[in-house]
Amino acid sequence: MANVVILAEKPSQAKAYAEAFKVQEKTKTHIRLQPDDTFPDGATITWGVGHLVELKEPHDYKPEWKKWKLEQLPIVPERFLEKVAKGKWEQFQAVKKLFQQADVIVNGADVDREGSNIFYSILQLTGVKGKPVQRLWINSLEKDEVRKGFKALQNNKKDLLLFDEAKARQISDWMVGINASRLFTLHLQKKGYGSYLTIGRVQSPTVYLIYQRHKEIENFKPEPFYQIEGLFNSQAGTYKGLAEIKEKDKAKVQAVLDKHQLKEKEAYTGSVDRIDKKTKRQKSPKLHSLSTLQSVANRRWKYSPSHVLKTMQKLYEKRLVSYPRTDCNFITNSEFSYLVNNLEKYKQAMNVSFTPASLKPNKRYVNGSKVQEHYAIIPTKSVPTQKKLEGLSRDERNIYEEVMATTLAMFHKDYVYEETTIFTHVHDLPFKSTGKRDVDRGWKELFPKPKKEKETDLPGVQKGEQVGAKLHIKESMTQPPKPYTEGQLINMMKTCGKLVDDEADVEILKEVEGLGTEATRSSIIETIKKQKYIEVKKNTVSITAKGIMLCETIEGTLLSSPAMTAKWESYLKKIGSGDGSKQLFIKQTRQFIEKLIQEAPEAIQQVNVKTTGEGPKKKWNEPVAKCPACSNGSIIDRYKFYACSGYKEGCKVTFPKRLAGKSLTPNMIKTLCEKKRTKVLKGFKGKKPFSTALTLDEEYKITFDFAKKS
Repeated sequence: MANVVILAEKPSQAKAYAEAFKVQEKTKTHIRLQPDDTFPDGATITWGVGHLVELKEPHDYKPEWKKWKLEQLPIVPERFLEKVAKGKWEQFQAVKKLFQQADVIVNGADVDREGSNIFYSILQLTGVKGKPVQRLWINSLEKDEVRKGFKALQNNKKDLLLFDEAKARQISDWMVGINASRLFTLHLQKKGYGSYLTIGRVQSPTVYLIYQRHKEIENFKPEPFYQIEGLFNSQAGTYKGLAEIKEKDKAKVQAVLDKHQLKEKEAYTGSVDRIDKKTKRQKSPKLHSLSTLQSVANRRWKYSPSHVLKTMQKLYEKRLVSYPRTDCNFITNSEFSYLVNNLEKYKQAMNVSFTPASLKPNKRYVNGSKVQEHYAIIPTKSVPTQKKLEGLSRDERNIYEEVMATTLAMFHKDYVYEETTIFTHVHDLPFKSTGKRDVDRGWKELFPKPKKEKETDLPGVQKGEQVGAKLHIKESMTQPPKPYTEGQLINMMKTCGKLVDDEADVEILKEVEGLGTEATRSSIIETIKKQKYIEVKKNTVSITAKGIMLCETIEGTLLSSPAMTAKWESYLKKIGSGDGSKQLFIKQTRQFIEKLIQEAPEAIQQVNVKTTGEGPKKKWNEPVAKCPACSNGSIIDRYKFYACSGYKEGCKVTFPKRLAGKSLTPNMIKTLCEKKRTKVLKGFKGKKPFSTALTLDEEYKITFDFAKKS
């Protein structure tokens, strides 16, 4: 009898797998399936809770690595080890026990390198060895797709290579983050900087690109430019046109008027010299990848990229859309076939009616050679009822309808419009007027009409027609580049090769699609927001004083270079395809850090701490209050926690920086040390948000006091 154990990435994924079969038993840690033709002896599904295990922190290797000291760098353990993540011990033990009992283990985590990392990291920490491992590889959580996937399990050869790639990335990011953050922070603090910097392989060049846009806007000097505009009055209506001259020097524009014996604001007669009409067609947009969906949703509804990914994940788990973390805009003939079969149902669900232009696959959308791990985001075979659609949240419905409309547009007619150009001559000076008129909205009928989309139809003038004309010199100002929106950040990260001069670097950035991956870009943006390097207000991204400090600090180093990150990403892909070495990559990361350690003192010399507007702040190792336990010590801010300065003399008093989801400020700690009690504080998080006073007990531990009234 074969005991099959399946590891899902999270409980919701395990539940979706289980619903494709008959369930025998459900427990807190696993689900047992009844025997059937897929699993003749039944199977057990268990799960991680995201990352059940994580890389150990510096102090887990050596206690002295907890303190930030320049002389300890570089911090590189001989072997990188993992530990069970905080609060996840019980589930880890359950998974370990099931793995020990298994005859066959199936990796059912997400089908990407992070899913491979999660599975094999857990497997390695359980110590279970020598058991056959198979890989579930699916793009949808629909029941028939899940059953089909389990019947066609793959070997783990590709999975192991993806694990090596993911582990190389995870370890190198750990090394860069730990060492570079300490290195630059400690050098800056010598110059009086009162805060700390966190530095990352991908997040730092991302902040630097935002900083470059900030500098472009800051250094931009608007300049006037001049054109000649004509207002023309025909029998069919008025229209405007521009002469083909655009100059910074107004005198040059005036000279053109003088040459043609024309004056501003005087009445002239013009003649319609030529009318060009062209009918143009526009094909429907390509199918969505995650990043195109994030860009559209941000433009249309101001949703942040991370909110789009979370919403897509919910729709995926409700079996309404295919796998969300895809960078592909194509589907294969297999997906196209089921879309054709369900076309009428999709139209009913969206309450639209149109005759399909074609039911044959078009290479613009259907191209199996362009599909690797995942195909484009499309609706699944599960067509929602009106009741199910009404049960979706507003954001889920908006995103679902965007995916559905983009998919249906593939079957619709082209958008057809007519572009008209009129050339009007006044005293032999030609003026050009352009207009646009819809002929057939085609696929555009499926989408809400954008507010900014206006028809600029021109009046129906005749060739040779005489028209009234008044001219003036139009003054305009050059405009600075606009700050990025949050949606544009995704595109900026993806296409940052356009901002790089070196041709070889441009090619690498193109090959790896810029900074980060489809699955990680939104979390990188969230990280730099959380680190307070950028602010987003009304969807506009601006860099903060802390972000400017980071960029001035890393300027000129490889940490500010998108190309460096791209070269790393390019080599990581080689590891994933079996053409690169994890060990070599980690060795080169160490060499990179050693080079940074040598370069940092000189780089920091150029930085003026006060230029950020932050100025020297209270250092995080300065006293907050007198220690309530010992007479000599003071409670000081130790960056991640508060502690007594007399710890070497044996005083063990410490206080956390965060408690139940709320930050504890130095003032709160001071009040606790002096008065043993705070007022009622809001903003604590449990199953529901709550308010409570804090008290200091006899053992100098912080406790909640719900009895105290505000």
